[in-house]
Amino acid sequence: MAALSPGRLQGLQALSRQLREPQRRETTEESTFRDLLEILSGACRALEQQSCQEGPCGLAGLHTCLQLVTESFRCLRNACVQCARNQHLLRFLIVTEHLLRCPELVKALYAKLSNQERVTLLELMLAAVSEGGSASGEEQQVWGSHAAFLAGCFQESCAAVLGLAAAPGAQHEEALVVIRLLDVLCALSSTPGQLEHLQALPGLLGTAIDTLRLTHLAGKESVNVFSASQAVTGQEEITHPAVGFKSHLIRLVGNLCYRNKANQDKVFELDGIPLILDNCSIDDNNPFVSQWAVLAIRNVTEQNERNQALIAGLEEQGLAQSSALHSLGLEMERQEGRVLLRAARTEPS
Repeated sequence: MAALSPGRLQGLQALSRQLREPQRRETTEESTFRDLLEILSGACRALEQQSCQEGPCGLAGLHTCLQLVTESFRCLRNACVQCARNQHLLRFLIVTEHLLRCPELVKALYAKLSNQERVTLLELMLAAVSEGGSASGEEQQVWGSHAAFLAGCFQESCAAVLGLAAAPGAQHEEALVVIRLLDVLCALSSTPGQLEHLQALPGLLGTAIDTLRLTHLAGKESVNVFSASQAVTGQEEITHPAVGFKSHLIRLVGNLCYRNKANQDKVFELDGIPLILDNCSIDDNNPFVSQWAVLAIRNVTEQNERNQALIAGLEEQGLAQSSALHSLGLEMERQEGRVLLRAARTEPS
């Protein structure tokens, strides 16, 4: 229990303060990060032991463990500020290799972090998912726990992103957390080992569609980052953290419907198909939105005659023009009384 002593906690707090200085960050040796790694590992093991104990002593030990983990993470965060070298070292040496292997620790830590610190943690998780190769069965199970937890966080806090339309010039740290949560969920839903797990989570698909609808309406009611734009005029628009948010929502919806009849039908019930079609035009605030809409429409209609017929009906009513379908690389074809959605044929050049 020496690793959990008050002196160790005070040492971490002092290191955290030192790492706020740029010069100290740049000269931090790798051995310091390895020491942090040992503290995190020891705290994780002690946390598992203390959680099994009952009574005041067990609770006190649990609190000490969480304090050590939180302060260690602050050291990591401070070391990464504007320091690419430390970012690389910490991403793979500490967070990716150790913290993310303990879902319960991540949950406990996430609850104690500030919104800025949550964004940092989510960015590290995104890097781990994006750069990870084939995962073992145990790793798949660990990331399945992470996926369920992050999906729940997204469902609870997604409404915060609408504040970016109401007060675009303000700082919305909670909205930034929502944006990063969506980024991680998109990456996980593109991973074969996690897709089926995410597809089965109750409420995630509905939340994605509802959020897409609300942000789409917000973009129509006033000019903001959720409004469709064909001409970027300022640097602020280019770097706005919500750029691409609607694209990623459509990407998530499309992934969740991949060869999943229940989710395809859910999109129909939530009137999500017209919503996706209404977001298929070129939009500088949402790069590649047309491409993600193509994927989503294909996944929502694949071997689903009711959804295909809905699009055909929208075309006949003028609500989904043929030109819009062609912009998605699609066309309707009727065969023996059935409506089929096919890839659009192109004329030879």
